[in-house]
Amino acid sequence: MGAITDVPGIRVGHVQKSDDGWLSGVTVVLPPTGTVGSVDVQGGGPATHETDALEPTTLVSEVNAVVLTGGSAYGLASASGAQRWCEENGRGFAVPGGVVPIVPAAAIFDLGRGGDFTARPTPDMGYAAAAAAAVERDGHDVGRGNVGAGTGALIGRIYKGGVGTASIVLENGVVVGALAVVNALGLPTVEHSVLEESVVQPGAPLNTTLVVVATNAFLDVAECKRTASASHAGIARALSPSHTLADGDTVFCLATGALAVDRSDEPARQLSLITLQSAAADVVRFAILDGVATAEAVHTAAGDYGVFGAV
Repeated sequence: MGAITDVPGIRVGHVQKSDDGWLSGVTVVLPPTGTVGSVDVQGGGPATHETDALEPTTLVSEVNAVVLTGGSAYGLASASGAQRWCEENGRGFAVPGGVVPIVPAAAIFDLGRGGDFTARPTPDMGYAAAAAAAVERDGHDVGRGNVGAGTGALIGRIYKGGVGTASIVLENGVVVGALAVVNALGLPTVEHSVLEESVVQPGAPLNTTLVVVATNAFLDVAECKRTASASHAGIARALSPSHTLADGDTVFCLATGALAVDRSDEPARQLSLITLQSAAADVVRFAILDGVATAEAVHTAAGDYGVFGAV
């Protein structure tokens, strides 16, 4: 299955708490310098930070870190900690007097799942997750399941979700990887048939699947945007329903630019991008299913959350 860190230069750091009323955490994806990126939000209930800065028509193209966090909108405070780490390490958009790190973020809803509604990620946790990513070696193993932003994740509101990751290597050497935080209203599908659909009941918008897709291909911001959009197909293939009013489904795309794709003529360019984007959708599906498969049951003051598919 691989991992997002099979893309050279991509590193991942997790920080989490699961005691004293906590069941939440932060995941930081730290790309190499010069990485460009964009984002596509298709869920109806997102909690995001700095996503407008990643639009193809805006000034800045480089992304310094991506923060995935628990805590709903409160947890977005963790992005300021990751931003502080980036500033201390000279990562950011150069301005007179210093740098301004570009650190977009997105959050899942996990408030109160450990028993304490006020236990949510802090700036210090964002800083620690960025620092944890920075000390990892290239190609490192990525924590899966009940870690980082997946610590308090659920699927179908009753089963444990978590962090999953996967990668694909194309014939031309392009690597496409994905990391997913699976906190969905929907449930996994098998051969596109919904399993246990009856457990998905209407209710408060407490769900979201967050994804970071990364590649070593050279893409511009507009191509990253289109790749993020295409990657949402992987969410729809893995989970049903998806992209509902009760989900904040969000996909970031990062391109390190290490490997050129064939742009010798327009047909070649289109084929290169379509192949890459198709692979991105596949790898997102794999990452989501990995997040479900590696999640572990938890028991907290707020409830008992079992493993999907367990007898």
